[in-house]
Amino acid sequence: TALERAERLGGALGPYALQAAIAACHARAATAAETDWPRIVALYDAVAQLEPSPVVELNRAVAVGMAFGPAAGLDLVDALVNEPALSSYHLLPAVRGDLLRKLGRYEEARAEFERAASLTANVRERELLQRRAAESAAERMAGYSKL
Repeated sequence: TALERAERLGGALGPYALQAAIAACHARAATAAETDWPRIVALYDAVAQLEPSPVVELNRAVAVGMAFGPAAGLDLVDALVNEPALSSYHLLPAVRGDLLRKLGRYEEARAEFERAASLTANVRERELLQRRAAESAAERMAGYSKL
């Protein structure tokens, strides 16, 4: 592909080529588990050097969480919580909710999914986020019933 040829030439890739490389990592993997998450983290590191932004950092946090575990990703997301540019961005609490859920912190996850649902204008996304909030609440209750 053109992207592979550009990488072989050894020159510095621009932001669009880096985004294409990230997309290619996703496209090559049959499942999320097969995705080369450490490479995606490295690519987001490069994007952040060229075009730093809170959204790039959030995307990087997702990749870090997939590559190195939800606690590592959550640390990065928590550093973005007070970022003004993300204050009404529904994906920040959605990502935080996902990481909290993976850590078994179901009540916090439920609250984050509900917050994310309140921030999105997309009906389908809102329904999905509300469902994830309900699932997190159910997981929390299931944990209590085992005590």
